[in-house]
Amino acid sequence: MALQITDTNFDEVVMQSTLPVVLDFWAEWCGPCRKIAPSIDALATEYEGKAIVGKIDVDSNPGITAQFRVRNIPTILYIKSGETVQKLVGDQPKQTLVDELEKLL
Repeated sequence: MALQITDTNFDEVVMQSTLPVVLDFWAEWCGPCRKIAPSIDALATEYEGKAIVGKIDVDSNPGITAQFRVRNIPTILYIKSGETVQKLVGDQPKQTLVDELEKLL
């Protein structure tokens, strides 16, 4: 299961991580977000200990959402050493999510 990332725990969990981070910006009312959710949760399980996989509810966390200029959801960010290295927007196949994460390992 993906971690719930919030404006409050973002710096500690994401920016200070020594592991690559995958962030899923989503909202409950977003159909494509619900569609991609099982793939995000599977990544969290499959890469446990190798990467941090988290979800950010854009409605509840406007600070992070604005900081990364997320305008469309789902938006998936790949972060390594505190730097955004990839951004995917829209529903993505699981293999695309895996391929992008593998580049960071």
